[in-house]
Amino acid sequence: MSPADAPGLPTGTVSATEIPGLLVVELAVRGDNRGWFKESWQRTKMVADGLPDFGPVQNNVSFNTATGVTRGIHAEPWDKYVTVASGRVFGAWVDLRPGPTFGVAVTLEVGPDRAVFVPRGVGNAFQTLEDATAYSYLVNDHWSAAAKDSYTFLNLADETVDIAWPIPLADAELSDADRHHPRLAQVTPMPPRPMLVVGAHGQLGRALTAAFPGAVAVGRDVLDLADPASVAAFDLAPYGVVVNAAAYTAVDAAETPDGRTSAWATNVTGLAALVEKVRRSRATLVHVSSDYVFDGTRELHPEDEPLSPLGVYGQTKAAGDGLVATLPRHLLLRTSWVVGEGRNFVTTMAGLADRGVSPSVVDDQHGRLTFTSELVRAVRHLLDTNAPSGTYNVTNAGPVQTWADIARAVFVLRGRDPEDVTPVSTEAYGAGKQLAPRPRHSALDLARLEATGFVPEDASAALRRYVAG
Repeated sequence: MSPADAPGLPTGTVSATEIPGLLVVELAVRGDNRGWFKESWQRTKMVADGLPDFGPVQNNVSFNTATGVTRGIHAEPWDKYVTVASGRVFGAWVDLRPGPTFGVAVTLEVGPDRAVFVPRGVGNAFQTLEDATAYSYLVNDHWSAAAKDSYTFLNLADETVDIAWPIPLADAELSDADRHHPRLAQVTPMPPRPMLVVGAHGQLGRALTAAFPGAVAVGRDVLDLADPASVAAFDLAPYGVVVNAAAYTAVDAAETPDGRTSAWATNVTGLAALVEKVRRSRATLVHVSSDYVFDGTRELHPEDEPLSPLGVYGQTKAAGDGLVATLPRHLLLRTSWVVGEGRNFVTTMAGLADRGVSPSVVDDQHGRLTFTSELVRAVRHLLDTNAPSGTYNVTNAGPVQTWADIARAVFVLRGRDPEDVTPVSTEAYGAGKQLAPRPRHSALDLARLEATGFVPEDASAALRRYVAG
């Protein structure tokens, strides 16, 4: 019996059980001489009390004429919220997801004053304790014959789980199908919905693809955010997590008429369409943003700093941040100065060092490097710890540096004299060039990320490893 079955819980409380994500809600039932009234589902109050904002789209009622009707154990490919409109049931839930709680069972009685939130992959069953019991449930996807192929079933009489049915199954009313479902030893756990990586051919996309081999990774040839038809045609329904590593990032080109159009098409219009598809599919969106959403007048930027982009690229990223924030489940990772596989500032400086070139490098823009390995590690951590939805700054740790500081460090690692790097101002470097405005201070405050238990790696250590190859 679950701890949630203990008497004396105050009305309106939400309590956890031994099965992760399986939640019990004590409902307020108000009655008089005419009968009773309750709010079975009240989104604002119940989400505030701790229920997921799971977005139900269908309400079903199972009417059971006699005591002893027994149904289940069925794990379904959606979340479910169950209660009764009349009568009482003995409810039983078994975790049929892969992991350490596979096979764990929770049982408790459900009447009009109780509801249970059942996450995807947890087997659901009940036995009626009164005649004329109406069992009501909300689900966050529409039932279809095809969807039933995704169910996972467990036999009601499984000896390992050993549910203590109040009415012995030999005396209960069961369907023939429920009598013949497999025992636990023969059950294949219901896998989680896979991850989708969008923008798989970029620096971050390649790192994500390597780090999450079970993910489905797509490039612009399959899903192009700049092409509305491509986004509309892509089916997001199978995916539980969508990591958007795709973006228009040509900062200087974005200031041109064609570049401005392209930047908005990908970073705003295309992202808006992706957000709406993620919303309908009930997935978690992990989206990567930029320090360019700030004007750089503050030396350290917290997540809640008001947005103040200087150029077109920053404006499109800021607009995208607002779109992502409308999702009930999202992780917006704001980062800066990204370094990964492919052409980037560090590889450019290493190449110049190796060829004997002595470059002039800007020394009045301040920030921290972010290696794609660090971004990937943060994505994994935030997903694994089920971190609250919201914005998280993600960079490597260590002292704030200028681009010239980093160039000198690369030169030293390549055996060159750091004095071969000449520091220049942004104005001097940009003379005669068509450059977008850049924030002078790009360092991001990492306190919120660190509060989740994540320990950022020092950028200098990551740089040494990267340059060493």
